Amino acid sequence: MPSTEHLLAFLTATLVFAVFPGPAILYAVAQTMSRGRRGGFLAALGLALGGLAHVVAAAAGLSVIFAHSPDLFMIVKLTGAGYLIWLGIQMIRNRSLGQMPALAAKSTRRVFAESVVVELLNPKTALFFIAFLPQFVDGAAFLPVWLQFLLLGLFVNFCFFAADIVAILLADRILERLKRSARAVRLVRLAGGSMLVGLGAHLAVSRQ
Repeated sequence: MPSTEHLLAFLTATLVFAVFPGPAILYAVAQTMSRGRRGGFLAALGLALGGLAHVVAAAAGLSVIFAHSPDLFMIVKLTGAGYLIWLGIQMIRNRSLGQMPALAAKSTRRVFAESVVVELLNPKTALFFIAFLPQFVDGAAFLPVWLQFLLLGLFVNFCFFAADIVAILLADRILERLKRSARAVRLVRLAGGSMLVGLGAHLAVSRQ
């Protein structure tokens, strides 16, 4: 295994990336704002599963394809961006979200699958793992490189998932105080959808 110094550096860097409010946290919060705490949890779980797929791909060396195929990277990135924008628009147009518990619960059944797709269609996640994890892999260690990739990636993915859960709980506590106002509920739904549209647009226009 990598040295203690490398592991401490890995732990520190992972925690910094985890607590920084990136797209995944904003996405989970947006789902919480529009579909409640259960929707947020399912979104976080879907993101974690999609992240796990990227970890496995990185361990198997498949993620390198994105680094050496700009066209494929752009196609996947724009597809993911378009999907996020579509989800945001649907969230804004669906007036039932956040108003009636029965309807909101029904809508959350799709959140998990949607979140998995969102993460799978984010090539930046794949590039993050193949750029970040090799810095802490020891080629002379007892464990094979692919297994080190997998273990380190699983830990990173778990930390990101935990950060998402914390953000969801905080957002849900704030939303509980706003649910007494029908106008506030509508504004929260619009804000959640707008966040998804904004994330999609940012992903589409970003150069990397």
